[in-house]
Amino acid sequence: MQQFGSDLVFILLFGLSYGLVLFICAIGLVITMGLMHVMNLAHGAFAAIGGYIAVGLMNGAGVPYAAAIAIAVILVALFSLVLERLVYRRLYHADHLEQVLMTIGINLIVIGGLTICFGPNLYPIRLPDFLKGNVNLGIREFEIYRLFVIALGLVVVVGLWGMFDRTQFGAKLRAAVDNRSIAQVIGINVDRMFMIAFGLGSGLAALGGAVGAAMLPLEPYYPMKYLLLVLVVVALSGFGNMKASLGVAIFVGIVDTAGRFLVPEFGGFIIYLLLIVLMIWRQDGLFARRNA
Repeated sequence: MQQFGSDLVFILLFGLSYGLVLFICAIGLVITMGLMHVMNLAHGAFAAIGGYIAVGLMNGAGVPYAAAIAIAVILVALFSLVLERLVYRRLYHADHLEQVLMTIGINLIVIGGLTICFGPNLYPIRLPDFLKGNVNLGIREFEIYRLFVIALGLVVVVGLWGMFDRTQFGAKLRAAVDNRSIAQVIGINVDRMFMIAFGLGSGLAALGGAVGAAMLPLEPYYPMKYLLLVLVVVALSGFGNMKASLGVAIFVGIVDTAGRFLVPEFGGFIIYLLLIVLMIWRQDGLFARRNA
C-alpha cells in the first residue's frame, strides 16, 4: 500500500510539472490558433529558441539561471514581434493551407539554424545548485527542480488569469476576437492588440522551452518533436479556451506520465490513442459544455 501511495504521488507530481510546462508552451498557440485563427505550426520554434538561448547563456557565458531565462523570453518576444509584423500579418487573411505551409517552412528554417549553430545532438543543461537534488515529501522523495516548475507554472497561471480576466488589455482582446469590426469602431487598435498577444504567446513559449529544458530535452528537431503534444493540448481545449487549456495540459501530463510509468513498452502511444478517442467523443473540447 505504501508503494502504491508513493507511485501515485510520483505520477501526480511528475505529471503536474510536465503538464504545466506543456501549458506554458501551448497557451501562446491557444491564443494564435483559437483566438486569432492563425495556424501557427511554428510555435514550437519559439520554445526551442528560448531554450537554446537560456541554456547557451548559462553554459557559455555563465549567466545566472533566472537572468538567462528572462533574457531568452525578452529576446524571443521581440523577435516574434518582428516576425509578426513582416510575416504573420500577411497570413491573418490567408487560408489555412497557406498558413500551415508557411509556418512549417519557418520550423524547417529554425531546425536548420539550430543544427548549424549548436550541432545535431542533444544540448545539455546544467541546472543551478539550488535546483539540484531531492526533497523529502514524507511518502517519497521528489526532485526540487520539478517542484520549482510546478510553483512557477502556478504563478504563470495566476498571472494570465489576472491579465485576461481582470485588465483592460484582456477585455479589449476579447472584444477584438469576438467582433473585430465593432472593436475597431469603438477605437480598439485590433492589429496592435493581436501583435501584443502574439508577442506574449511567443514569450511564454520561450519561457516553457527554457524552464522545461531539463524535462523536454533541447535538440534541433524540438520544434516538430513537441509540436504534437502542444497540438494535443490545443485540440482538446476546444481551440481558444484558455481556461480549459490548463486542465487539458495537466490531464495530458498526468496521463502521459502514468502510461510511461505503468506500461513503459506502450506508454508513448497511450496519449495519442486517448486523443483519438476524445476527439471522437468530445469534438468541441474535453471540457466543453454539452448541449442538453
